[in-house]
Amino acid sequence: MTPLLEATGLRKTFGPVVAVDDLSFTLHTGGSLGLVGESGSGKTTTARMLVGLEHPDEGRILIEGRPLTRTARGRDARIARAKSVQIVFQDPYLSLDGRISIGRMLDDVLRLHGHPDRPARISELLTQVGLGEREADALPRHLSGGQRQRAAIARALAVEPKILILDEAVSALDVSVQAQILNLLADIRATADIGIIFVSHDLAVIRYLCDDAIVMHRGKAVEHQSTDTLLTAPEHPYTRLLRGSIPHRGWDPDQISRQRRALSNTDSPRR
Repeated sequence: MTPLLEATGLRKTFGPVVAVDDLSFTLHTGGSLGLVGESGSGKTTTARMLVGLEHPDEGRILIEGRPLTRTARGRDARIARAKSVQIVFQDPYLSLDGRISIGRMLDDVLRLHGHPDRPARISELLTQVGLGEREADALPRHLSGGQRQRAAIARALAVEPKILILDEAVSALDVSVQAQILNLLADIRATADIGIIFVSHDLAVIRYLCDDAIVMHRGKAVEHQSTDTLLTAPEHPYTRLLRGSIPHRGWDPDQISRQRRALSNTDSPRR
């Protein structure tokens, strides 16, 4: 069975810095994969390559067996790529157009893609993400952070993509709002025929939404396991460090900092 998404040998550099180094994985329809690591681990660069915002120096990305091209030429090609993969960013306020209402934003997307019944689809999308007519008529600045993120998710889902990538999509939200958005994403995963890639620095968040996860450190995948295994029996020292960073009874942030410095001192210099 052809994977929904197949990434093989991805490598991306920015000058002397190796952001991603020899990364490979697959995602099947209905599957959910987490990319977890601290800032600078390469997870966001990977997400940007998957959606075509960055081009790998080496390696390839296939969606349903077809190469993902960075520069789709012509309207039809761009629309086809948009229907393959969509991304939701960390800060919904920056990713939404502040000059138009949420309903107008969704209508513009659907018009571009030639949807035959835009009003019905807008109503369906708003219901799916837990928004109503009041939010549809509002500008982004008049909504809460959680409502803006719901609107961003609705926009990404509007074209019914095969793959939804979420780049730190809850990290800027309050804990209670994070839980609401994670519940929403879990519902979407359960009801939509879609593959999800969730990028986060938080193993606990990854566990809630993803069956499997790749732990990234300094551009490399250091461990790829089920999320349950990563939290109960991690193999790599860095994974154990991430697990130890989850607040719990007896949690000592100073000890975590010492362990992080020790791990960094044992790593070989990056090329």
